Amino acid sequence: MSPEQRRSGHVLVCGIGGVGLRTIEQLHAAGAAVVAVADAGDGDPVTERLLRNWGVPIVLGRPKEALVAAGIAGAAAVVCVPGEELVAIQIALLARQLRPDVRLVVQMSNPAVAHALAEVTGERSVLDVAALAAPSVVEACLGARPHRIVLAGHDFIATQLHAHRDGTLRELYGPLAPVAVDGQVDGRVDGQAAGTATEICPGRDYRVRAGDRVTVIGTPEQLAAHAGEPLAGAEEPGRHMAGARGAGAARAVALEATGGRPGLIALTRSLVGEADRPLRGTLLVLLALFVVSVVVLRLAYRKPDGGPMTVLDAAYFTVETIGTIGYGDFSFADQAPWLRVFAIVLMLLGVLLAAIWFALLTELLVSRRIERSFGQRRAGSMKGHVVVVGLGAIGVRVVEGLHAAGRRVVVVERDEANRYLPRARALGVSVVAGDGTDAALLNTVNVPSAAAVAVLTSNDMVNIETGLAVRSLLGPRWADVPVVLRVFDRELADVIGDAFGFEFVRSTAALAAPWFVGAALGLRVLGTFYVGRIPFVIGKITVVAGSGLDGLAMGELSARTRVVAISRATGAGGTSEVEHPPRSDSRFSAGDDAYLVGPYEELLAVLRRDALDPTAAWAGTGKPRTQPD
Repeated sequence: MSPEQRRSGHVLVCGIGGVGLRTIEQLHAAGAAVVAVADAGDGDPVTERLLRNWGVPIVLGRPKEALVAAGIAGAAAVVCVPGEELVAIQIALLARQLRPDVRLVVQMSNPAVAHALAEVTGERSVLDVAALAAPSVVEACLGARPHRIVLAGHDFIATQLHAHRDGTLRELYGPLAPVAVDGQVDGRVDGQAAGTATEICPGRDYRVRAGDRVTVIGTPEQLAAHAGEPLAGAEEPGRHMAGARGAGAARAVALEATGGRPGLIALTRSLVGEADRPLRGTLLVLLALFVVSVVVLRLAYRKPDGGPMTVLDAAYFTVETIGTIGYGDFSFADQAPWLRVFAIVLMLLGVLLAAIWFALLTELLVSRRIERSFGQRRAGSMKGHVVVVGLGAIGVRVVEGLHAAGRRVVVVERDEANRYLPRARALGVSVVAGDGTDAALLNTVNVPSAAAVAVLTSNDMVNIETGLAVRSLLGPRWADVPVVLRVFDRELADVIGDAFGFEFVRSTAALAAPWFVGAALGLRVLGTFYVGRIPFVIGKITVVAGSGLDGLAMGELSARTRVVAISRATGAGGTSEVEHPPRSDSRFSAGDDAYLVGPYEELLAVLRRDALDPTAAWAGTGKPRTQPD
């Protein structure tokens, strides 16, 4: 690396796929110095060329050597987002060993491991991509619903309202903080012409038309004062809610595009995976009895000629005895009394255990057939349900979120040995095995009558193909049913949405990346939500004395960022007061906790303004000048 690449205060991002690449992209856009770190086998020509175009250096090698070569000694933060969680654990522990004071941000889906890793490293920024991305998918499936957040210990709600008449935001909504306006508008009061369909963080004198969707944030009391305003979403029969009342919404699922029925190995894996504890326990006891019998017969049984049994003879006679078959080739009649007593016990226990095991196995086989048949029939009779195609880490969390919201869910999953199937079945969710790109299967789960559909596989092409099949089946209901597609690339997501008319195209990497970027740069992300196709972030920044925000007036911030509230320290005892909504002429002071909302690029711009030279601000401290609590 060059001396410039080794300068203090840069961020190391370990992992260049998925969330890692999006994190690098957003850190670079925020003006932070970034160094990518990856295993030598993870290098990809396309990704490396993209990093070079951004001016981001990449270090390839084994974790410890790569961290040292990337300049961890002067790094401000290390973001661990490799493809394998075991590697993430290794990198996190090595980074903590090499730099005890460096800020760590780690991707970890296993909650037990995440908790243990947080304790060992002393970091709270151990994040689960599935947990971060799933709420946005659930929200899209359920329609526009109030999003409750806690700022400085006070409840706030972000929600969409339909403007009931023409007027300015100040006239219609008073103290509620406007976040976005979606719809045709007359223009600003300063005479500027109306522009895009979605206006980001407009001023309170912005004019809207009746029927425009206005996203606002306020306290429950402030929203109660506007209780007469119609809510955009579940309570109003608007777009994506027709036919969904009382049933809810759909959600996205991941499908793999391989066809054909599972073979013998897959079937065996499925049976073993679904076998309950009594079945496995009975089989183990039966096997133990078999081994004991073989050993006893091999050592104690004597043939008519006085010779001992071979191991094969002992195994053969044991099976005969347990099965109560008896061909007459072996007998306990001339054996020692204790061995005949052993034979009685062996026959009784063997018959009992074998009968129990075969009964449990038969129940499992029959119940699987009944469950599959009943699941398809039950799904086919549903209306207003949510169809989830695929059941990955994100899919199962979406299923749980929809179930918690009281929605009926049907899961379509190709892999009958899927590790998440027991979690879905434990919720009483109907599970149908098959390929989600198959229109006949989608008809079987009654997609034409569904309230929503979500497609969240890790294969973009499969998701698009499934989405198109769903659109064809929905027919005239297409405009009223939310269909959520998971697409990795954000630009591709926009193109797909525009070309095929999909309104809800979500990138899990793009949804999760702001949390990793915020944790690395000092912005504590409190929540995310979508307005149309634009992701918004709610974050917290603590103003440090002498920083770029110290003494800055609210009105001097980016026009596309809204300060929702400020928590100001008022006494030595740690008491504080919350200013909401802050006046435009209010100024930030050292020690203030500022709660902001806006597109995450804009919040990162606020961080860049707070630390005009991020690398200088972070030099030697391991932490940026704006600190999360």
